[in-house]
Amino acid sequence: MGPSADAPLPTTPAAEAVRSLSRTGDADTGTVVWHRSDLRIADNPALAAAADDSDRILPLFVFDPGFHDERGAACDARIAFLHDCLRDLDRQYRDVDGAGLTYAHGDPIEVLGRFADAGWDVVASATPTGRYGRRRDERARERLGVRFVAGDGLVRDADRPREGWSDRVESWLAGDPFDWDPRSVAVDGVETGISPGRLADAYGIEPAKTRVPTGGRGPARERLRAFTDRIAEYPGSISSPVDALEGTSGLSPYLRFGCLSVREVHRHVDERAPDGRGKSMFVSRLFWNRHYTQKLLDWPGWLDRAVNPVYEGFNRDRHDPDLVAAWKRGETGFPMVDASMRCLRETGWLNFRMRALCASFYFHILQQPWKIGADHFYEHLIDGDPAINYTQWQSQCGLVGRPGLRLYDPRKQVRDQDPDGEFVTRWVPELDPLPAAHLDAPEKAPLAVQREVGIEI
Repeated sequence: MGPSADAPLPTTPAAEAVRSLSRTGDADTGTVVWHRSDLRIADNPALAAAADDSDRILPLFVFDPGFHDERGAACDARIAFLHDCLRDLDRQYRDVDGAGLTYAHGDPIEVLGRFADAGWDVVASATPTGRYGRRRDERARERLGVRFVAGDGLVRDADRPREGWSDRVESWLAGDPFDWDPRSVAVDGVETGISPGRLADAYGIEPAKTRVPTGGRGPARERLRAFTDRIAEYPGSISSPVDALEGTSGLSPYLRFGCLSVREVHRHVDERAPDGRGKSMFVSRLFWNRHYTQKLLDWPGWLDRAVNPVYEGFNRDRHDPDLVAAWKRGETGFPMVDASMRCLRETGWLNFRMRALCASFYFHILQQPWKIGADHFYEHLIDGDPAINYTQWQSQCGLVGRPGLRLYDPRKQVRDQDPDGEFVTRWVPELDPLPAAHLDAPEKAPLAVQREVGIEI
């Protein structure tokens, strides 16, 4: 997918427009804050560093054309969610009497180079990424002197990053957030003619999923407050695809794009949620978020290579495109798997247990190459986070070297997690006439029952 022929997008802002912002004489021009997956102005290490170093900042988001081709692999609904987050970030800057967020388009190195050539410093929050992002950031650092500010609780530049890791993360979570005083700096901008709306038109972004939440910090904070009030229900809700829709926090896409920081969420829950199993279980999930992100920081190969090299290429010779396509469509004949895959395609959401079930079923039962399945999930998930998606896929497929396999019985999951058949019949309506007692194995329903309800399996 690329820009439409009748509305090509140039690389912006133009070099002349950037130079027009430069100060004369010996005064520093200012600092560009390059936003990527930190779409907030609170507890933002790069923004705080820029405000400390300069009296003039320019917040910038660069729409990278690569995000819209095979390197990006994001569904239109996730891109639309990102656009919501960007509009919200623009409002955050305007609410502190700033010029708002500057939208740019093009190769980030070329765009940032125009600012660097005009005398601007550039800072960004250090963020673990895959191979493409890591190469991009290395080029930005080496060619342009971009400074990447760590502040996400992860361990960098250590021979043994896991030594004392939990204590370090706990200390970071308990620490003070990064702060800045909007009155001490001028928030500037440059007109580019680029906006989320124009980009959506140019690239033909047409979200087709339903039940997709609205992106942005405002909706994220509302969800956090509401979840804190019902956190006691969390342990009993996470495994069922019916209960998890309302029983979990729904914060994962907002954490993915940095509308809230993990530390902000932890502090809010720690201070306001009642003590109990729900609170402790949710806090443990925040640690797991940092744990898997640390894994990607330590080794970007999680995205495309088996952790245990013995399993590299496993199931490749069994690749059956028709079987994979049936799994993607939700037409395998296993009701819970099919309902989950259709829910994923339609909404971009799936609770953790069903994600694990579908991954395990795909690799161990269908015996298909793991990365094709992982890429499909990453494309469709609104909260698609490479650090979590690919590490979890490798774990569920048994590629990480630990003894034992994670196998889920797809029939048992119907009985345990959807005994009334609410989820299965919502997404596999052709089974709706069948009594719930037969939804775990419809093909075993007595012929008399099938005739009575008017279906044939």
